Amino acid sequence: MSQVKKKRPKTKSELHPRNPHRARYDLGMLAASYPALAPYVRPNRFGDESIDFADPEAVKVLNAALLRHYYDIEHWDIPPGYLCPPIPGRADYIHHIADVLASCHAGKVPTGERVRCLDIGVGASCVYPILGNKAYGWSFVGSDIDPVAIATANKILEANPHLKAAVECRLQPNPAAVFTGIIQPGERFDLAICNPPFHTSQQAAESGTLRKLRNLNQEKVLTPTLNFGGQSNELWCMGGEAKFVQDMIRESLLFASSCFWFSSLISDQDHLRNIYRALEKAGATKVVTVPMGQGNKKSRVVAWTFLSEVQQHEWREERWG
Repeated sequence: MSQVKKKRPKTKSELHPRNPHRARYDLGMLAASYPALAPYVRPNRFGDESIDFADPEAVKVLNAALLRHYYDIEHWDIPPGYLCPPIPGRADYIHHIADVLASCHAGKVPTGERVRCLDIGVGASCVYPILGNKAYGWSFVGSDIDPVAIATANKILEANPHLKAAVECRLQPNPAAVFTGIIQPGERFDLAICNPPFHTSQQAAESGTLRKLRNLNQEKVLTPTLNFGGQSNELWCMGGEAKFVQDMIRESLLFASSCFWFSSLISDQDHLRNIYRALEKAGATKVVTVPMGQGNKKSRVVAWTFLSEVQQHEWREERWG
């Protein structure tokens, strides 16, 4: 039976207006920038040029092509099994959190290396520092509890000299800590970002992967091959996303004057109620929730600050001009 070709929109209108990935992938253009992509490009069941998104290697090569074409990353690679993040969604976080900064800076996004961002869980891909530095010139500190992830991210920085001066990766020695051991005395960050582990267990992570693969293949899949990869600490932790973010909120209070805006991606809307309660209990002076979406997937960024209006004004004057 022949497949009925779906009408697909030319742009992903739900993505941020400044996100360069709103248009559908031009795989010919990407393969011209990154020839290693070409062997993976083939017609899908609707006759459109595509790649097999259930193939981890194809997904990784597509990411490398996107990073070269849009972000001037000449050399990018991650070890087998490590999380290969979808670039459009990660870029959306960067652009939306830039708007949060702009909201307290007369509508103008602060740019340049003086704007410092802390990426909690930078991962082997080092993706948020890559995107944020290209889009706004920000400098980054990326932290992770995994030595292999830190070593791999450092290899990416070494291979792309324009990034090396703007990004520093730090190993978090205490897996139970988020900011302690990373933010040094007297150190200040304009924002902190985090894409927390979502699942509560390895079994839950594998079940989620099976659902995604069935949707991609339109057939029954029994073995969870991680098309986007992911180590245990990247995909799940005790208590999952809800507990991770609530712990992050409690610890952020200890660094209330070290960071203007703390933030985290929240995938499950049902987690918001307890997260808001934790923020109220911690004494956040302002909380912002930014809805995000890509296709059928809906998420949001929750950002919070402990600074008073006076402290915010002083911060802007001193750091953003």
